[in-house]
Amino acid sequence: MKRPYTLVFYDGHCGLCHRSVLFALRRDDDGSRFRFAPLQGPTFASEVALLDDFDASDSIVVLGEDGSLHQQSDAVILILDKIGGIWRHLGRVLATLPQRPRDGVYRGIAKLRKWIFRQPPGLCPLVPSTVNERFLP
Repeated sequence: MKRPYTLVFYDGHCGLCHRSVLFALRRDDDGSRFRFAPLQGPTFASEVALLDDFDASDSIVVLGEDGSLHQQSDAVILILDKIGGIWRHLGRVLATLPQRPRDGVYRGIAKLRKWIFRQPPGLCPLVPSTVNERFLP
């Protein structure tokens, strides 16, 4: 099923994840590219978690417009591509690297993220009320 936006699932208990969501949000001026939902929420449970043997621990998960599922470095690359501009080029450079090393770096950062970045107070980043509709439960 084709949807008009890319759905980004993030760890609602992670400061780095919140910053990443805000990064993408600031670059989606008209709100046409992304919607966001915490991995701990009902949207993730209904859209992704029902898939057999899917482990989203320590990972960002992206559900593409075409229904394709991406996680870890592939998810980051897809987000960069959707943002466009110089970020799309960075994503393309990253995509030329072998997936195993990319995901290894991703997992290394994921292990340190909660230690380096303060845990946010809630599951959704603090955002202006004008963009609340971009966040799903």
